[in-house]
Amino acid sequence: MKNLLIALITLIPSLSFAAGPTVPLDEADVDLHDKASLQRGAQLYMNYCLGCHSLEYARYNRMFNDLEIPEELGQKHLQFTGEKPGDLITNNMSADSAGNWFGTTPPDLTNVARVRGEDWIYTYLRSFYKDDSRPFGVNNTVFPNVGMPHVLEELQGMPAKTYEERRIDGEMKEVYVGIKSDGTGRMTESEYDQAMLDLTAFLVYMGEPMLLEQKRMGWFVFGFLLVFSILAWLLKKEFWRDLK
Repeated sequence: MKNLLIALITLIPSLSFAAGPTVPLDEADVDLHDKASLQRGAQLYMNYCLGCHSLEYARYNRMFNDLEIPEELGQKHLQFTGEKPGDLITNNMSADSAGNWFGTTPPDLTNVARVRGEDWIYTYLRSFYKDDSRPFGVNNTVFPNVGMPHVLEELQGMPAKTYEERRIDGEMKEVYVGIKSDGTGRMTESEYDQAMLDLTAFLVYMGEPMLLEQKRMGWFVFGFLLVFSILAWLLKKEFWRDLK
């Protein structure tokens, strides 16, 4: 018992460090009922993310069915290298090649929303900024020294940290006010934010494909327990009436 307590005390600092980022997270207003948003998120993922990050615990045909994507359209627009609808969502990048290019193997993202949370993902996707000191020329405020390029740069443009001069305690100081794109991307700022919300929603769905069904079933279970509790209470009253 003493050794267990010592181990737990030793782990407390590391658990605190891993509790979350030190920057404020933006709220991701994810709506898993919005099939159009999930479909757009799937398209973004397959076009920009799947080359490095697999979803190897999910299958194409399950995704097509859940997101109401006709199988023919899914094969045409979301499968690019001859996969079958029943295949797992994987890529052809080898671990050795990934290690040489990125320093480590890009993680599978099937459960990233369950590990990181939707607010973290949404903020992370919108927090890349230009940093010439990094190997890929970008960094991230949520994930400092991130080891991946800004693969969505063609949509957002090149983002950079912006500062404003503000009077603080009687002195003019430069204050960090956020990240702003240079405007060279294919999307406006609001369009990019919506696209990242769609992508976040898709990853939330991937982590819990049965979430909506679980919630729906939960109401049935709650209703059953409520009715059962009422019947049990009435039965108890009847039993106690006979015992008096």
